[in-house]
Amino acid sequence: MAELRALDDAVAAIRAAAPGAAPRVGIVLGSGLGAAADAVRDAVDIAYEHIPGFPRPGVASHAGRLRLGSLGGTRVAVLQGRAHAYEGHGLDDVVRPVRTLARLGCSAVVLTNAAGSLRAEVGPGRLMLIADHINGTGLNPLAGPNEAALGQRFFDMSEAYDAGLRMRLHAAARSEAIDLAEGVYYWVLGPSFETPAEIRAFRTLGADAVGMSTVPETISLRHMGVRVAGISGITNLAAGMVAGSALDHAETMTQGSAMAGDLARLLARFLAGWSDHD
Repeated sequence: MAELRALDDAVAAIRAAAPGAAPRVGIVLGSGLGAAADAVRDAVDIAYEHIPGFPRPGVASHAGRLRLGSLGGTRVAVLQGRAHAYEGHGLDDVVRPVRTLARLGCSAVVLTNAAGSLRAEVGPGRLMLIADHINGTGLNPLAGPNEAALGQRFFDMSEAYDAGLRMRLHAAARSEAIDLAEGVYYWVLGPSFETPAEIRAFRTLGADAVGMSTVPETISLRHMGVRVAGISGITNLAAGMVAGSALDHAETMTQGSAMAGDLARLLARFLAGWSDHD
């Protein structure tokens, strides 16, 4: 019941600050991608510090702000930045913002992140639609007592990333002439980047990209019956794929900023004429 109270408090604070129409779609913007929120019209911004129970992101590129408004003619709630488990946050805190989006009325949520590519042909600057994921951490935000009011204890994850939303995103990408790849995302805890041996192992397991977020949010949203789409902004080729290169976070920021425009156009087209049943 404690988590339900925390969610109710967060929802009440958001509705008091922005009493307009409820959002229909939620969007989470990952590292370097926050500028995609600039396309939101009639925006109302609420700092995370003014929303009870919202953790403050510790990564510089995560603004820590909820933006409510309209994108592609659809009411949206955009989380500009997220907290990560590697910062020391418990997973309940990590997923509380997306759970709040669901309680606000979002029937679908688009999760975005920055990721390293395990496929040489999908290089930096590309967007990759997430078809499925592999949880490489052994962590699950639902471990512990089940909040029955949020969802059932055991539930299906065979379609973690909604097929209908993926089709709609592919169609939007074609309309906008955006070269949208598709693949499997592998979640690592971080914050250290992966070793070349780990990357070889992840590729053998069927992964196409690797990153440090998104999976706990997907699990929590599917627990609540919310449809999920995931998009990775590819910022680099993973460790060991380019001889003599070292990975650093600055590259993530540079490439993420470059992709934010494509992401904004893709999301606006995706949301145009939105129906909760698409």
